[in-house]
Amino acid sequence: MFFDGWESMFRTLVVGALAYITLVIFLRISGKRTLSKMNAFDLVVTVALGSTLATVLLSKDVALADGALAFALLIGLQFVVTWSSVRARWVRQLVTGEPMMLVHRGVFLNAALRRARVTEDEVLAAVRASGFVSLNDAEAVVLETDGSFSVIGRSSGEDRSSLDGVQGP
Repeated sequence: MFFDGWESMFRTLVVGALAYITLVIFLRISGKRTLSKMNAFDLVVTVALGSTLATVLLSKDVALADGALAFALLIGLQFVVTWSSVRARWVRQLVTGEPMMLVHRGVFLNAALRRARVTEDEVLAAVRASGFVSLNDAEAVVLETDGSFSVIGRSSGEDRSSLDGVQGP
């Protein structure tokens, strides 16, 4: 129950180190996007990689080569999906969704809050965390595709807005 023998410990040590090295090499080859700021899709892939690593480490039924193939498959699929999402808007919308405006010129957009399942208190906390004293100081509060809030201050300029492409009022 507490100790299954030295052979099991040695296997975990050797396979664990080799699986870790394999995963790090695959992640380095795949590029920074694999570990970038996550949306829901990236989180699923990261959890799947961790689960695969745990299975390779602890299951005697899974060989290191099988685990390496699973790592390559998950990272390869993520590469294909992210490559496609950069080139096709419909793929990007399917995988990551669209940012959603929750506040516009100091006014809560209640329908958007309900769709996003976000409370006014959560929005106000994001406004405070961004250094704004009043909600009226914010041009907009946007729920980004990764689940974070962006608080955009009011601007007097007529330059291109960072709010282009955001579902708004």
